Amino acid sequence: MTTDIDDSSVEESIFSEEVVTIETELNKMSISMPFMERPAVLTGALAGDVGFDPLGFAKTEEDLMNYREAEVKHARLAMLAAAGWPLSEVLDKKIAYLFGLDPLLDSSDRVPSLLNGGLGKVSPIYWIGCFAVAAAIDVFGIMRKNAASEVTYIPGDLGFDPLGVYPKDESGQKRMQTAEIKNGRLAMIAIFAFAIQEAVTKIGVVNETPLFFFPLGETLKNYANSGYVS
Repeated sequence: MTTDIDDSSVEESIFSEEVVTIETELNKMSISMPFMERPAVLTGALAGDVGFDPLGFAKTEEDLMNYREAEVKHARLAMLAAAGWPLSEVLDKKIAYLFGLDPLLDSSDRVPSLLNGGLGKVSPIYWIGCFAVAAAIDVFGIMRKNAASEVTYIPGDLGFDPLGVYPKDESGQKRMQTAEIKNGRLAMIAIFAFAIQEAVTKIGVVNETPLFFFPLGETLKNYANSGYVS
């Protein structure tokens, strides 16, 4: 009886060691690029970390935190832009006419951008205001970062949660951080796609995909008038 128990214990011990060995081998590989080894500093501790750094930019923990700080800032800006770009194409002319101003959209209903042109039509006061607000937020973020300890500070944490939706538990916080960074990455890709699409086709994003931005009846009517729907 004793021998049977000892044998089973040995077998369980060997099996456990094999599982640990397999998991260790898997952890060496990047989740996003399984054919490449995971960079040493990408330990999975940060939300949305899938071991993606094929060019090896992050050499140290400090590098990683700086890159994550920049990524979060760009992600938030891109999310605002991904919403603001099509909304401006839908509402710009209506708002301009309401206040007796000249619309900023061009003849193809495209927003001003580096590739579309038209940035000169935007008032310098607007740009000054944007830079002032961005600088103030950035200075506040730097002060908040310096005041926090390296252990507790989360890159991009501005303490902004007016509706109190940020979870209190650690798993909930990690989940929300992951959602933010994933949506931000998608928004950065979307903004890049908006710019390229409008520069190549010479058609505004909302006019290219009207089903997403206009009432269905209006869209189908326009399609019928243009010959898309018979």
